[in-house]
Amino acid sequence: MLPQFSIISYTFASDMEKLVIFDLDGTLLNTIADLGNAANHTLADLGLPQHTLDEYRLMVGNGMRKLIMRALPQDKAQDDAYVDSTLARFLSFYAQHIDLYTKPYTGIPELLSALSTDGYRLAVASNKIQAGAETLVSKFFPGIEFTAVMGNSPQYPLKPDAAVVEYIMDKAGTDRAHTIMVGDSGTDIQTARNAGIPVIAVSWGFRPRPELSDADIIADTAAQVLQTINDRFH
Repeated sequence: MLPQFSIISYTFASDMEKLVIFDLDGTLLNTIADLGNAANHTLADLGLPQHTLDEYRLMVGNGMRKLIMRALPQDKAQDDAYVDSTLARFLSFYAQHIDLYTKPYTGIPELLSALSTDGYRLAVASNKIQAGAETLVSKFFPGIEFTAVMGNSPQYPLKPDAAVVEYIMDKAGTDRAHTIMVGDSGTDIQTARNAGIPVIAVSWGFRPRPELSDADIIADTAAQVLQTINDRFH
């Protein structure tokens, strides 16, 4: 039996929409190969050292600009103009090679389908560029209706700021008591904490398990995510 949530407890109203907000990279989709390859292509063009995909796992999660800053040598990462020009190169290449190796994690299409069939509202809150988030969600989950697919945009600060979660809850017509977040990193956990909602951390993503210790629960399979959500709301 999975452990129950112990940090946040609510009483539910049966007529309120139930909402599940997912992170994208490392949670729904394994995108690390395309991200890493695009970054390495950019670095190679500039004659700079490249990184392994495992190294990129610890660089992603805080937006594309932060990824580039972490990938660059320290002296160049402190030059804002250089970072901006490198980011532009990276984004141009990545936009054209965004889905060469990306794929859903095991059980994710079935998880989303089951939640949708059961009447849950679904949404994505990502620090990925907005166009990239929309492209990947529409390609890999074409039969799933999402209340919102939110990436990095000028209207809202990046996670762990809670603004994007609050916007999604408002759009879905629900509240904190009927919302849960699913992510793979400390950033996602802190986002949920800032928003005042419970959070499931998935162990199959980009971050090491110790980083997930502050989540309400760590799930090792998509089936465990589904069970935990259903246990929470029923």
